[in-house]
Amino acid sequence: MQTVLITGGTGMIGKALTTLFLEKGYKVIVLTRKVKKTHRLNLNFAKWDVDKGEIDLDAVKAADTIVHLAGEGVADKRWTIKRKQAIVDSRVNSGNLLVKALSENKHQVKTFIAASAIGWYGPDTDKSLAHGFVETDPADNSYLGNTCQLWEQSTAAIGSMGIRLVCLRIGIVFNNKGGALAEFLKPAKFGLATILGNGKQIVSWIHHKDLCRMIQFAIENTAIQGTYNAVAPEPVSNKKLVLTIAKNKYPIYFPSFVPAFLLKIILGEMSIEVLKSANVSAQKIQDAGFTFDYPTVEEAIVNLMK
Repeated sequence: MQTVLITGGTGMIGKALTTLFLEKGYKVIVLTRKVKKTHRLNLNFAKWDVDKGEIDLDAVKAADTIVHLAGEGVADKRWTIKRKQAIVDSRVNSGNLLVKALSENKHQVKTFIAASAIGWYGPDTDKSLAHGFVETDPADNSYLGNTCQLWEQSTAAIGSMGIRLVCLRIGIVFNNKGGALAEFLKPAKFGLATILGNGKQIVSWIHHKDLCRMIQFAIENTAIQGTYNAVAPEPVSNKKLVLTIAKNKYPIYFPSFVPAFLLKIILGEMSIEVLKSANVSAQKIQDAGFTFDYPTVEEAIVNLMK
């Protein structure tokens, strides 16, 4: 029975992933600042504190695979200078701590799955609109582009330790327990389909179940190595996404546009990402043999609205 150590296991994706792994017969250890008791079979919690540079080495030594999801939520709060630094530090420092633990101690870790994000890519070009951003495209010279570059660099050394390193650049994750979908649903409660800006910007997304399955796929298939985009194969415009959500939530709704200037006032610098169009390709992971249960936004939203 394989033991998987998860960082960020108490977050939205981490909880879903833990449930999947337990169903598949894995043992799961969740690294967390606040260790809690559990009566679930094959689930344990272990302590780490990234700010203090502390980690439970017994948990690391027990792991066959590490899935590294930890990091402050990018869209949780307004981007102040302090908040932006916290977003970077939570990713870089946690990655450095794991690298240190693995390089200085005996262990049996064979696979390391590192989360990154499609914030790596810049706004769409004619080429990306036609074919999608691919994994070999350079990092954008922006706050999120630089953050993703530092994030990936923090765990890059693991690949030279004889450990199979897989990096997943994750798109907008749809989950019915929070995250981006919950934000889109807020105006839908009032019968409004709130389209951001002109609504033409491309959103590259993924159903949380497909993301969890992709992580499992990467663990179990030893040919998977390097960087992959974790996005559904059919990105959509913001307008289509919002209207799809609205029509599946309420029989009557009214499309309404939120002007770009107003978003800039409300969100500040974060509005750049909300209004950015990024058509990201899923071709590489599909060529590796992964199939999506929810390849279209219609299928994903119908499932999540049940």
